[in-house]
Amino acid sequence: MTVSGISPVGAPPSASGAGSGTDGRRAARTPSGGRGSSSRPGRRPGRKRLSYFLIVAIFLLPSLIPLLAFTIGPMIAAAWTSFHEWNLIGPMKWVGFDNYATLVSDPGTQQAFLHTLYYIVGYLPLVYVGGLGLALALNSRIKGRAFLRGVYFLPVVTSWVVVALVWRWLLNPSVGIVNWALSLIGIDGPGWWADPAWSMPSIILASAWKDLGFVMVILLAGLQTINPDLYEAAEIDGAGWWRRLFSITLPMLSPSTFFVIVLSLINGFQVFDQVFVMTGGGPNNSSRVVVQEVYDLTFRYGQAGMASALSWLLFIVILIVTLIQFLGQKKWVNYA
Repeated sequence: MTVSGISPVGAPPSASGAGSGTDGRRAARTPSGGRGSSSRPGRRPGRKRLSYFLIVAIFLLPSLIPLLAFTIGPMIAAAWTSFHEWNLIGPMKWVGFDNYATLVSDPGTQQAFLHTLYYIVGYLPLVYVGGLGLALALNSRIKGRAFLRGVYFLPVVTSWVVVALVWRWLLNPSVGIVNWALSLIGIDGPGWWADPAWSMPSIILASAWKDLGFVMVILLAGLQTINPDLYEAAEIDGAGWWRRLFSITLPMLSPSTFFVIVLSLINGFQVFDQVFVMTGGGPNNSSRVVVQEVYDLTFRYGQAGMASALSWLLFIVILIVTLIQFLGQKKWVNYA
């Protein structure tokens, strides 16, 4: 005698029992089952997800803390200060957008922006063409090219103060080597940094000389990624050196060129060190640039609120110019 629903010991399982076991296992596999829904791939439990983000945050802290402390934090503080009148000592006084309105209508600020644009227009073509020439020369099979690459890159890692002092001496109107060399061929050298008409060209010349090595390295890396088969096919078709340069080298080098232009423009808008050391913004404010205006407003005139507003105006200009470049790159940058 057996109890209903319970098989005797040693008896084979009934069909209904086997079926119910199979149905149970199938139910466990269905999405509606408790274990099935919790073990779906691509979903993390709340605690595991939280621990994952904590681990990522821990690894990012060494970079995130300096970024917040020395970049994002000061930017937020400068934005707040720009709406105040503050002399770095007394309490702040809220003035709203008065600082921005004053700067936009100030002739001195407008002149500083024009001088900065003058610097960029002279500096960017000179440093790019010079860097491209060095990259093309050092990409060929010449003896000692590794040594020459190091020599041309050396000014990049040299302090700007040292470079500016050296160039101030080289371009000295009275005892400078440049004017002495020009006098040997019968040319009366200009006044360079002592002449209002030549002060900015002097700064441009020194800046381009220092940054040639950086541009050379970037363009040289781009040149070495170009497929040599393209040049061989062009030579077979009878293309000369200039034709290969404009039809192959420059189009294939456009990503590196884009990088150099963006970085050079950003750095050009922030030019300061060489101006401060070589000319101090003179003579007669002929080389006064935006960042020097920020410096003088802060530390000479005690107008930290006005200086912060000018810093943000400069940031907005740089941001707009950079966005325009990124939007326009699709028309001429070739990433193939």
